[in-house]
Amino acid sequence: MFNVLWGLLFVIVNFGLFLVCYRLFGKKGLFVWVALATVLANIQVIKTIELVGIVATLGNTIYVTIYLATDLINEKYGEKQARQVVWFGFFTLITSMIMMQMVLVFQPQPSDLAQDALVSIFSLAPRLVLASLCAYLVSQLLDVRLFSYLKRRFPNYNQLWLRMNGSSGISQMVDTLVFCTIAFAGLYSLGIWLEILLTTYILKIVISFSATPVLYIARRFKHPDDEPVQAKG
Repeated sequence: MFNVLWGLLFVIVNFGLFLVCYRLFGKKGLFVWVALATVLANIQVIKTIELVGIVATLGNTIYVTIYLATDLINEKYGEKQARQVVWFGFFTLITSMIMMQMVLVFQPQPSDLAQDALVSIFSLAPRLVLASLCAYLVSQLLDVRLFSYLKRRFPNYNQLWLRMNGSSGISQMVDTLVFCTIAFAGLYSLGIWLEILLTTYILKIVISFSATPVLYIARRFKHPDDEPVQAKG
């Protein structure tokens, strides 16, 4: 029960910090948030917890905020800017992985306290690294394309929830499928693999749906550098 209550607080804090970041720094803040979230999500995912009898990994909450950021950028600044922030996050992810792998190669001095912890966190198997990179890039670019399509079909402000949840629901399914296939296919039986796939997706989609009010709040923020892009009919 503790993990459930703490998890609810964790979700609120993640969404709250996202809103603060955008409120203070505008579009630049969203780019920084995506860069931060891509790195933190891949660190948090290493830790497993139990929620209502289901074993789950952390990282899902902050990973959902990446979709929140790209959808908000797409909504207010257009598809081109949304694709740019996706590639920005991808560059950040690759850069952090390369640098930390090089850090691990340095020989620590006898009194060093960090090496073992760094190895535990950053020495991900190549298969997991590939799964993470592929899932991020494929699903995020798909989300941008789907959101833009839904924005043309359903352009009204009160249909923002449909644009957000429609694009995120499909793209996060693809994200989960790509990651679980590359990372776990062949390592587990089909039954266990499907359980991992379904529980991960359900957790992501629940968090994603709960983020809908956050997007509406952020959509109303005004910044001097805002250049809203109107959907084409």
